[in-house]
Amino acid sequence: MYTTLLGDGKLYELLWWIDVDLAARARSAGCDCGGVLHRANYPRKPRGGPGDLGAQYEYRLSLCCATDGCRKRVTPPSVRFLGRKVYLATVVVLACAMRQGPTPTRVARLHQLLGVGECTLRRWRKWWQEIFCEGSFWRTGRARFMPPVTTATLPLGLWERFAGDGPDRLRDLLRFVAPITTMTCPRAARMSEGEVSPAEDAY
Repeated sequence: MYTTLLGDGKLYELLWWIDVDLAARARSAGCDCGGVLHRANYPRKPRGGPGDLGAQYEYRLSLCCATDGCRKRVTPPSVRFLGRKVYLATVVVLACAMRQGPTPTRVARLHQLLGVGECTLRRWRKWWQEIFCEGSFWRTGRARFMPPVTTATLPLGLWERFAGDGPDRLRDLLRFVAPITTMTCPRAARMSEGEVSPAEDAY
């Protein structure tokens, strides 16, 4: 299932449109100074996705205040990019979930698909189980899940708490953690709330 999701073009298209919606909400809210927000995307060169992702995956949606003297950048939350990580958010979630699995065959398949080294996998897992867990977002957000998600099972344990099939679970997990993908959009948590079923960087 994990390897199928990694190459699911429809899933990546859906995640793109979710990001578009999040950016539209941020733009509609405007800047804290009252100014209008204009598009100011910045380039990305993500790794790990299918070869036919399209040009929309070559940049992160972002905004900038049009008011002289402000020019504040507002980067909406994202379900495609997990902070500044080089690999796509889907890869960081699914690769770690596969690494937690019991069979070495799945790990070998992961290396074949993505070229992710063991050291990178260890850093990602450390990020989930230490840095992510110690952050204020998870300290508050974990209260949604009963019984509690065990730290040692992240991110697979979090994935398993969402309803639906594989694409639905991944979509909702990425929506859940989307607020942590930005530090310049104070409304990020509210923008992502209400659309999730009962989730700084390591490179």
